[in-house]
Amino acid sequence: MGYRDPKLKIFTGNANSELSKEIANEIGVDLGRLQATRFRDGEIQVKLGESVRGSNVFLIQPTSAPVNEHLMELLVTVDALKRASAKSINVVIPYYGYARQDRKSRARDPITAKLVADLIQTAGATRVICMDLHAGQIQGFFNIPLDHLVGMPILADYFLGKNLGDVVVVSPDLGGVTRARQMAERLESSIAIIDKRRPEPNVAEVMNIIGDIEGKTAILIDDMIDTAGTITLAAKALLEKGAKEVYACCTHAVLSPPAIERLKEAPIKEVVVTNTISLREDQKIDKMVILSVAQIIAEAIMRVHEMRSISELFD
Repeated sequence: MGYRDPKLKIFTGNANSELSKEIANEIGVDLGRLQATRFRDGEIQVKLGESVRGSNVFLIQPTSAPVNEHLMELLVTVDALKRASAKSINVVIPYYGYARQDRKSRARDPITAKLVADLIQTAGATRVICMDLHAGQIQGFFNIPLDHLVGMPILADYFLGKNLGDVVVVSPDLGGVTRARQMAERLESSIAIIDKRRPEPNVAEVMNIIGDIEGKTAILIDDMIDTAGTITLAAKALLEKGAKEVYACCTHAVLSPPAIERLKEAPIKEVVVTNTISLREDQKIDKMVILSVAQIIAEAIMRVHEMRSISELFD
């Protein structure tokens, strides 16, 4: 028995069709017919294969690598839905690209996360559903409703099931303390913080560890693993300071080179990630565990469609 409301339609771009199929299966609907192709010069062409007039449409498209391709595909699809008279266009962005450019850290820097928000709104989106934004203030860049889902409970439940004993949850930087504290509360454990200095982008230098980690199993948690430099250095520092073993987890497995090589060689027992970003086979290493976010996104979609509270998901 599938979900019978003909006014609910779910479409997917090319960025993560596997996750989109999982979400549609959770809800009990078929994915809408949509074809996103390229002209020979690279221009994106989107063709909707069914009517969306008067429908609540949910478009699932993370803006992961290649970021600009997937972002432009999202914008073109939203425009197509708007011109086809969809009642509402709800953009589901499991991973929000450009989120790290959320402020001016130096003179003459752009605030690209805000620019992307403006583009999505101008294209015609009426609501956005995101997961684990790099910076919470990005929610304020939108003048349309935004629902912010979190992946931490999924990660925490996984570690609860492993019964690791004496655990300490570790934030790899000062900015991730709130996330680490929330996970520690779920695991009923202590927290530690790594104080690091970053001399330039994608280069991290571990400086000091704040908190008691001696003889404990350390769980490093971050919103994303990009080049894996921070996580690798943090794991080595934790073991040098007396941690028994180290696990690492994040919501978004960005995994830009040389992340895979670093993770293979790092003294990390498991790298636990979610499937907000579609991974190639060569990125799936033996020590990696991939958890699905399909259920929580499917529940959020149903609650938006049926005009029920989303905050209850996190109570």
